[in-house]
Amino acid sequence: MTSFNLRHVKLRPGEEHREALDVELPPFEFGGQRYLPVPEEVEALLVINRATTGTVFRLTFTVRLHGPCYRCLEDAVLVLPISVTEYQATAPDDEELTTPYVADEQLEVSAWARDAVALALPEKILCRPDCAGLCPECGKNLNDEPHEHEEDRADPRWDALEALKDKLR
Repeated sequence: MTSFNLRHVKLRPGEEHREALDVELPPFEFGGQRYLPVPEEVEALLVINRATTGTVFRLTFTVRLHGPCYRCLEDAVLVLPISVTEYQATAPDDEELTTPYVADEQLEVSAWARDAVALALPEKILCRPDCAGLCPECGKNLNDEPHEHEEDRADPRWDALEALKDKLR
């Protein structure tokens, strides 16, 4: 996993450090399906700004995920531009002023990137916006074979009740 050693960056308040990193992204489990980042390492820009009260971290990259479509299970490709910011106070007195991605002067870039991608995922990953999905009757892909089924007759076990209903009318 990709991490960045913050000891190598000595910044005074108001200064900025920019660095291009290759960030390793793990596969994602989403909605019971597996989505793979292609490539597994994405090029990202890490920007570190030093403020008088702490440090601001920004990470920007674009990820391309491959996996099954939510509706038809065909291959789907999702391209997500990611831009996230985290803040770490120098002397935090509140949990909100810390980032979980900094520990022992190491910035865990892969964990941060993974969480940022997970938060950016849409509710449903589709192969195309107008995906018709699978037929609920026969399971065929409605994108390839659009069709309708004849209306099914009621279950024959209900015929006696239907006859009683007609008799009472």
